[in-house]
Amino acid sequence: METIIRLSVALGIFCIMIGWEYVSPRRVQHISRKQRWPVNLGLAAFNMAVMRLSLGGLAYLSAVTAAGQGYGLLNRLAAPEWLSIIATLLFLDFAIYCQHIVSHKWPLLWHLHQVHHTDLEFDATTAVRFHPLEIMISMLYKVLCIVLLGANPWAVIAFEIILNGAATFNHSNINIPPAIDKKLRWLIITPDMHRIHHSTLPAETDSNYGFSISCWDRLCRTYVAEPRQSQTAMAIGLTPFRELHELGFVPLLLLPFKALRKR
Repeated sequence: METIIRLSVALGIFCIMIGWEYVSPRRVQHISRKQRWPVNLGLAAFNMAVMRLSLGGLAYLSAVTAAGQGYGLLNRLAAPEWLSIIATLLFLDFAIYCQHIVSHKWPLLWHLHQVHHTDLEFDATTAVRFHPLEIMISMLYKVLCIVLLGANPWAVIAFEIILNGAATFNHSNINIPPAIDKKLRWLIITPDMHRIHHSTLPAETDSNYGFSISCWDRLCRTYVAEPRQSQTAMAIGLTPFRELHELGFVPLLLLPFKALRKR
């Protein structure tokens, strides 16, 4: 049931975003959807199958197990449910923010995470362009965080839904009036804010790491308000890969291992 709920909400948000992109796009895309979408959506389908056969549902199950066995800080303190829900949502969101930074700084994880950044355009499908090994490592990391915290099981489901929905939203190529975007940024990550993170300029790639709420970037001083070029003109992706043709499904799966071999 947990998986059905998450997938239904994720699919609904995805459909809304691609419809919005079609009606009111923020940027003109120079690489067609026919070139990019089969790769990005192919990775998403492959990752879902891999997780279904391996670690799928582990986050929720680990929270239930921790609650039953009394593991974790919140369970030890017998925190009231309202507090455990808020603490779980905030702690997991900050944990993912930290993981994102480490994925850029630690070469072994960067070899996996760069698959996400090799997309030469930026839209809702970019949100699902991840290497399966990175997805699995992320799940194991979340399980560790859930057990140590004693996370609320229902809050874990809510967090997974929020994380997926927020990622689809802030990767989308939708046009939000700048005045509204500026106000939204005080609470959530907007597409214009996160697009800066996908810039080819290293100083901009190393910024705006958040996925859901924007406070972590502001508090940890990783926030960049505007790119050096305009939002509609800035180059997206990683510079070495912009000189190549769009990477296909199999090359993306092999990309991290090629990088390791070069090292």
